[in-house]
Amino acid sequence: MSNPETAAPIGHRKVLAIAAPMTLAYLSTPLLGVVDTTVIGRLGEAHLLGGIGVGAIIFDFVFGSFNFLRSGTTGLTAQALGAGNRMEVAATLLRGIMLSVVTGLVLILLQAPLLEAGLALVGPSDRVEEAVRFYFGIRVLSAPFALANYAILGWFIGLGRAGTGLLLQTLLNGLNLMLNTWFVLGLGWGVAGVAWGTVIGEVVTAVTGIALVVRQIAPSTLPSLATVLDKARFMGLMALNRDILIRTLVLYFAFGFFTAQSARQGDVILAANTVLMNFLMIGGHFLDGFATAAEQLVGEAIGARRRAQVERSVRLTLIWGAGLSAGLFLIFFFGGELAIGVMTTNPEVRAVAHAFLLWAALTPLVGFVAFQFDGVYIGATWSSEMRNMMLLSLVAYLVAWWLLTPLYGNLGLWIALNVFLGARGVTLWLRYPRRLEHTLPSSA
Repeated sequence: MSNPETAAPIGHRKVLAIAAPMTLAYLSTPLLGVVDTTVIGRLGEAHLLGGIGVGAIIFDFVFGSFNFLRSGTTGLTAQALGAGNRMEVAATLLRGIMLSVVTGLVLILLQAPLLEAGLALVGPSDRVEEAVRFYFGIRVLSAPFALANYAILGWFIGLGRAGTGLLLQTLLNGLNLMLNTWFVLGLGWGVAGVAWGTVIGEVVTAVTGIALVVRQIAPSTLPSLATVLDKARFMGLMALNRDILIRTLVLYFAFGFFTAQSARQGDVILAANTVLMNFLMIGGHFLDGFATAAEQLVGEAIGARRRAQVERSVRLTLIWGAGLSAGLFLIFFFGGELAIGVMTTNPEVRAVAHAFLLWAALTPLVGFVAFQFDGVYIGATWSSEMRNMMLLSLVAYLVAWWLLTPLYGNLGLWIALNVFLGARGVTLWLRYPRRLEHTLPSSA
């Protein structure tokens, strides 16, 4: 067991060594959403823009629901690394990939009921629904590869190999950016072009990731099949994944609910809110770089039983998160009108988006504590606490929506979303001291 007094200190440089590459990696993901919105928005059809927005929300439910394949792999890998168990490091990845491929194939088989459920939840207009159906039928083919990419990325993050994570995310999103732009604006494929560009990007990235994994794992640390399929380990993985799955489903339900309420206000409101949600996505993914640093550093410290390292990791990543969120608010607020003008040419959509820009710009500032503590709880594998605090925050969100939207319409919807983000951060922060004391008692 490691002594906290003799452990190497964690400083700003170590945090940045993980956060900076992963910030760039995660930043490319919402930029892909911006480009998708822009290339479709340049066609000047609000229903196509709404179709991309609704389709993305449905895939957030479908693929994002299995984000535990990344986050669970990160936490377990980092803890195995901290404990010095190299064979378990490799076994964690193999379990994740096995689960990813099986789950992806099941999603393809169940695509029809999944799509119908998503459309029923959002309730788009007939023209938007037609675009969504076309988009979904193509993109769902990427499921096994997309989920495998989650596990592979999580594994490299758990090892602290942020540079490799950046390489994979850059490859994935770079291919998507180029292919989507070419297929839509160059070849005129419309919504299908966005879907096919995404499928090709996921396949190429999965193949590349597996090749990098093969080079990373030493033959002497390769676990046997019995080790990979160890019942106790698998049951622990499934329990962790169950809690993170519930937490993720609630998160995407909240975003899906926002989109559904937007759609019920008409295609113009839906399109404007779709444009503005890109600011939340950019802010969240930008801040996720430091949340990822917390995942790895906290997870490794937990595995090595170093309480002081956990506490310092939390402090440093919160400091960086606060500074970045304040900067993002200023950038979004003062530069938002220009960005809206780039993403859509429709004058009605532009006018509505300008009216609610302030509330979209506030989302990273209000939500940064939640983003950072997500990383802490993932690294520590405190999944049940994440689940419970997410459920409490959802209640606050729905109460705020119920009280405010009858009075303020779309403004009330945006205020309720900010209440949700703030409540998540407050509840996770309040639970953190007690959970840390339970895991690593200060008297030990």
